[in-house]
This record gives sequence, C-alpha cells and structure tokens, in this order.
Amino acid sequence: MEKSEIKGFIAKRVAQELKDGDVVNLGIGIPSLCGSYAVDGVLFQSENGFIGIGPTVQEGLMKNERFVNAGGVPFVPVPGSSAFDVAMSFNVIRCGRLAATVLGGLQVSAQGDLANWATPGRAFGMGGAMDLCNGARKVIVAMELVAKDGSPKVVSRCTLPLTAVKCVNHIVTDRCVIDGTEEGLVLSEIRKGHTVEEIQAAVEPVLLVSPDLKEMEED
Repeated sequence: MEKSEIKGFIAKRVAQELKDGDVVNLGIGIPSLCGSYAVDGVLFQSENGFIGIGPTVQEGLMKNERFVNAGGVPFVPVPGSSAFDVAMSFNVIRCGRLAATVLGGLQVSAQGDLANWATPGRAFGMGGAMDLCNGARKVIVAMELVAKDGSPKVVSRCTLPLTAVKCVNHIVTDRCVIDGTEEGLVLSEIRKGHTVEEIQAAVEPVLLVSPDLKEMEED
C-alpha cells in the first residue's frame, strides 16, 4: 500500500469517531486529512484561529493564503466558518469546548502518555498540543503502528519528551485501533490480514483484547 493510501486509511477511520455537531481540532500530518472524510456537521478548529475548516485545497484550485491550517496547508472554509485571533483560539481549547483533538504521535505509553513533538537532536515545536491534550474531551492519536525502522511506537514507557500524561483515548493506526482505558490498552479493532499475535509483537506493553474485537472497515 502506498504511503498516501496508508495515511488516507487512518484518517478515514479516525473520522468515524466524529459526529454531527462536534467541534474538533486537527493536528498536522495525518490528522489534517480527516476533514476530507468526516460527516457533514463536524466543525474543525485550528489553533491558529479558525473554526470551520473544510477539505484541503486540491491541485488546480485557487488557494487563498489567508485560509491555512496550523500546518500551513490551504483549506476550503465551510459555510458559517469563522476566523479569530490566537488568544481566542486557545480560549476555545482550554475551556473544554472541543469534543476531540486528533494528533499525530511519536510514542504512546501503556498509561496513555503521549510524546509527539521531539526526537533526539530534533524538536518539532510542541505548538498547542499540550493545551489540546488537557482541554479536549477526547484525544485521538493517528499514526502508523511502528516507526520507519520497525521499532514500536506503542511503548511501555515513553522515552521521548512528553506532550501530556494519561491523555490518550484512542490510537488509530494502519493495522488496528487501540483504546486507552483505566485497565490498560485494549485492542478493539484489527485490520483484515493481520492477527492479534502480530499486533502484540509490534508493541511493547501487553494488550488487553476486547471481547467485542472487530475488523476495521475497508473501502
């Protein structure tokens, strides 16, 4: 599967968690693609000062340099969208108005801790992620299950600088969906062609397997 197809698959599955009336923040990378798959009525927020972010601008369409998300990607605003300053944007984030935030991840721990802003020798900039993890009612991490070198991204304990602790509700990957619960990480969905044993071998912590384990939806 091509890289773009993997990203699209993850974003589409994340979008299933979102419903009409939700105000949702999208991080950069895979999360920014979710707007192209969500049901009508989901309002996407960006910490640089927008509510009402629509699909990303496709090649050949005219771009408006004023309408860009937090990752600098041009988007099409939906009817009723609004723009405001960054101070107001973070008021929205911190007051609990967001139904969810969708963020990328470098590591997620067995306790639901998230590390997503720095690797050895390279800091990406935490941005608003720290506020989002503590302000949104649900934190969804969208990432591939393993790193480029095959090392686990779901780990017993994060070794990279933390963004927030005990904040992750769902991890949506290219192979499975893992839920963060008080009892531990629960494998709730698995993609066709993969096995529980394979998923367990690709992560560090021991996963609980949901009694209602189901297959991830495909196109």
